[in-house]
Amino acid sequence: MAIPWGSIRSLLLFFGPALLPKAISYYRNARNGPKSHGLKVRPVPPKVSRALFLLFVAACFFLLRTLPILAPENAFTVTQSRLQIPVDVLFTRLAALRPDGALTATDAALRARFVNLESRLLYLQFGPEVLAGCPFCSADEPTSYLYYALPSLAIPHLVNLTVITIVTSHLVTGREGAAWRTTATIAAVSVAALDVYFVSTYNYQANSRALRLNELDFFFWTARLYRAVALAALDGLLGWLMYLSSTNRAFASPATSAERVELAVRALGGIKGKLNAAGVVKNTVIRDDELRTRGTAYWSHEVHLMRDVMEDREVIEGVNDALENRIDIRTITKDAETYAQNVLQPGLAD
Repeated sequence: MAIPWGSIRSLLLFFGPALLPKAISYYRNARNGPKSHGLKVRPVPPKVSRALFLLFVAACFFLLRTLPILAPENAFTVTQSRLQIPVDVLFTRLAALRPDGALTATDAALRARFVNLESRLLYLQFGPEVLAGCPFCSADEPTSYLYYALPSLAIPHLVNLTVITIVTSHLVTGREGAAWRTTATIAAVSVAALDVYFVSTYNYQANSRALRLNELDFFFWTARLYRAVALAALDGLLGWLMYLSSTNRAFASPATSAERVELAVRALGGIKGKLNAAGVVKNTVIRDDELRTRGTAYWSHEVHLMRDVMEDREVIEGVNDALENRIDIRTITKDAETYAQNVLQPGLAD
């Protein structure tokens, strides 16, 4: 049996005042965490951008499924008929809506099922495809329809779980996406479990008291709408969290010691490669007579040019004026000595 709204509201009123301040405090700590670790806001990494695009496509797909034109046909709404309408009258009206005036195979299967009120109530709970396509189901065993409907209920959740698995894979999005893998998986499984719970505990007998069309609860179509909206909201929330964490706006944590060592080793490897390349170029220039002659001529010209510039009267006067009036030689000398000591003796640095 589904939890009534009154009980949910009572629980929210009881636990809300205690949980809401903690939730706000957690959000503020998560938002200010990157600043406390010295992390700066950065653009979205390319890998995360591709993951966000995939989540956007998935969310749009689920939202498109909420359009009425894509929903399965409801025989009672399209014919504006009551639940207690005679079978012949219902399907005569339905045949009049068909382009060729003939019932489809699904219509014929439903007509054979609509011989009692119980089947019509199950139709409102599980939809036309389950009621018309189940070969072993019977109105005397309502749970048989649930067993047959479980695969169709699980398909959208499995599709969404596959998308979440891809966008949170370490190979696809790296550390930024993998950080949300467990949370997103638990959320997706929880949404699927709640969906199955609400479908299985729905009180379909309540529709038996409805005498008019507007009093009927079309549970299958309502649940289908909420299911798609919930999956789209889950993908949107995951994308938002990945955006905040990947750009260091919130929920970001500093790199671990192993990751910092790996980055340092990678940077040193790049520097070593550049130094090796510079050494190869230098050896090539030295071993080649023409290049060595051109290099010597270039530096000789630069030395003479610099000497001529430094001997210029205006340059000499400008340097002397700067040394006397604008630059404190003692402060510069002291800073230079301190820097040299820190380089030569790093253990003495602050």
